[in-house]
Amino acid sequence: MDSQGTILVVEDDAPIAAGIVRGLKLAGFQVSLATDGHLALEAAQKEPPALVVLDLNLPGPDGFALLEAWHHRLHVPIIVLTARQELEARLRSFGLGAADYLAKPFWMEELIARIRARLRLPDTPARRVLRWADVSIDLDARTVTREEQGLVSFTRTELDVLLYLAERPGRALTREQIADQVLPTNEERDARTVDSHVARIRKKLGSAGAHVRTAWGIGYRFDLEGGA
Repeated sequence: MDSQGTILVVEDDAPIAAGIVRGLKLAGFQVSLATDGHLALEAAQKEPPALVVLDLNLPGPDGFALLEAWHHRLHVPIIVLTARQELEARLRSFGLGAADYLAKPFWMEELIARIRARLRLPDTPARRVLRWADVSIDLDARTVTREEQGLVSFTRTELDVLLYLAERPGRALTREQIADQVLPTNEERDARTVDSHVARIRKKLGSAGAHVRTAWGIGYRFDLEGGA
């Protein structure tokens, strides 16, 4: 998906922004985030995106001001994603050059489908690639690479543990859950064994391993947006 460029998400609501970024990355897109109108203008000028997902209610220049500023200047599809459902907002957005309009609440799968349609991507399912820091995980090929190092070697169980966590971002998972769902039956399936696997995973991932966070008193959580 890298050849398709970056999706610029312009959203000031932190939980919604995190969910969109996470969902797009899981779908294999490169994503950048701007949390207000000024940052959005700077980001688009610095590196024109392939497509913009734009909220209307923003601090600084709002979504309408951004549409007006980008009209005839930023020649990429803009999908308005907003809680405003009135006809006037829809018509004004389209009049200022928006390519699509999706009202909140929304299904992440529908947003991804609309992005793929606007970018004219093939209908075949995209490879599920999860990216953070300098790490890329191809969830279908079960491979992990780092930008400078290349392919990272994991044992099957280490990779199973990492994928189990990475496919459930933000969820605190107990050591017992991880052991029951991932560890092979011929291995000690206790908390200490899970800790050992996680320690080796973190070491192999280097600084990016900080995203496999300890959920104190519970177990572990994979944090796509920030490290420990």
